[in-house]
Amino acid sequence: MNLRRWLTPGIGVKRWLLVTFAGTLILALGVAHVIRQATQDAKPGGFVGVALDAITLQFLPYWLRGLVAGIAGLALMGFGAYRTIRALTAPFMPSAGGRLVELIYQRKSLARGPRIVAIGGGNGLSMLLRGLKERTSNLTAIVAVADDGGSTGVLRDTMAIPPVGDIRRCLAALADDETLVGEVLEHRFAGSPTDPAPAGGGPLGGHPVGNILLAAMTQLQDGDFEEAVRLANRVLAIRGQVLPATAAPLTMHARLHDGSVIDGQSVITRSRGIDRAWVTPGDAAACQDALAAIADAELIVLGPGSVYTSLLPSLLLPQIREAIASSSALRVFVCNVATQLGETMGMDLADHVAALAAHAGPDVVDVVLANNRLLGGALRPPSEPVRLTWPPDLARPPKLVLDDVVDPFAAQRHEPRRLAAAIIRIHEREGSARRRAAVARTA
Repeated sequence: MNLRRWLTPGIGVKRWLLVTFAGTLILALGVAHVIRQATQDAKPGGFVGVALDAITLQFLPYWLRGLVAGIAGLALMGFGAYRTIRALTAPFMPSAGGRLVELIYQRKSLARGPRIVAIGGGNGLSMLLRGLKERTSNLTAIVAVADDGGSTGVLRDTMAIPPVGDIRRCLAALADDETLVGEVLEHRFAGSPTDPAPAGGGPLGGHPVGNILLAAMTQLQDGDFEEAVRLANRVLAIRGQVLPATAAPLTMHARLHDGSVIDGQSVITRSRGIDRAWVTPGDAAACQDALAAIADAELIVLGPGSVYTSLLPSLLLPQIREAIASSSALRVFVCNVATQLGETMGMDLADHVAALAAHAGPDVVDVVLANNRLLGGALRPPSEPVRLTWPPDLARPPKLVLDDVVDPFAAQRHEPRRLAAAIIRIHEREGSARRRAAVARTA
């Protein structure tokens, strides 16, 4: 048993141990009075007198009696409390083993973490969540619902439900046991989702288990997609919550610099030279839980992820854009570490920020976090590290923070723990400065 961890400040155990100790001490005083009275009333040399002398250790020096009784009492009390806790919690935590104190400490510590809302989609958002869930359980992921490719696209068309693929990834990322839950949710049935023939894997061919699960939950909730995702949050017992940006399936559109218009996220992500992007329906109602989370947030993180196809689908919704603009939270944009083949090819840091501001407003972010460790040799051409060109062509550019957040073994993406640590440092530093400024204004 890790005694030091049990006594860690803030875990909420010591106070109840003290209450138990006080109760035991009062009980011991009562018993001592009874024994004392019985000893006085017992006949010297009689059976009762001899028995009481043995029980009260009269054969030992007075100081040693108290020491032996105190040590024995504390040991028995501690052992009894520990075994009681284990007996009560074992049926509910069959796989916890000896990690009970670690789980309690983790839950207590994470519950005091900052209230963070992460907005995005694709692999970037799920990667971010893996790092942030080690820092706080007050975490909300608001996921874009504009994907139209692969298994997600097939389920979207055949069942008339919003895209589920990015939500599946985020649920897996926030699971306590990500290895097990992720393996199950990400498992794909053999075959192809576009070939229902038995040779192609049948009707489930190519579909991940998580996509099928979310589709089934949507049917169980009579088509209420928001409630289905809430149910998935509870069933999978994740840290924080995952929410769709809207319950309406969105379709992306983009106009290129040559004036041509293209439709569909899967087409846009492969296209270069995007001038303007929009979604239909443009007036889709945002998820009310998402709006509430934004209003309550201390920190809002946009990205990482594809600017046009992962971030903008949510930010193009008027209600979400207005909620972010009116929020008192610190707003941080995490720029990708490398350009993508297609939509961001050739774009530097200033271009990424300018594209975000052009669609979501010039004041949508307060801080931009970019990677300053460029590992160009580890990337496959034509992808390249995002060049740190600054500032963007804005009247009031956001503050730029540079940090080493790249994954040294995969130069095209961030390392989750490094990224989470950098974001928390920004929150602590900038949040403190904002609080001091607010106090100064009211003084």
